Amino acid sequence: MAVATRQERTTMGIIGFLVFGLVVGAVARLIKPGKQNLSILATLGLGVVGSLIGGVVASALGTGSFTELNVLGAIVAIVAAVLLIGVAESVTGRRAVRR
Repeated sequence: MAVATRQERTTMGIIGFLVFGLVVGAVARLIKPGKQNLSILATLGLGVVGSLIGGVVASALGTGSFTELNVLGAIVAIVAAVLLIGVAESVTGRRAVRR
């Protein structure tokens, strides 16, 4: 069996991180009550940002590395994504009302 190079591990870690962010965005959209005025792409993008926040918080608390999937990071990522979706909705909602 071939050993993965550092670049291959980094690439796979980034791909895994992005896929997890997409899942976080979808879960956050399901958790957030009411009709959302955000596109699916915006929701998924906010899920990736929430995933980044979850990774940073989990890493800062010493539960693993930044790209390592763990329970605390996943919970923080989902909560952050729900909050980000709420903020984005309030910002876009105000803009739509002003027109």
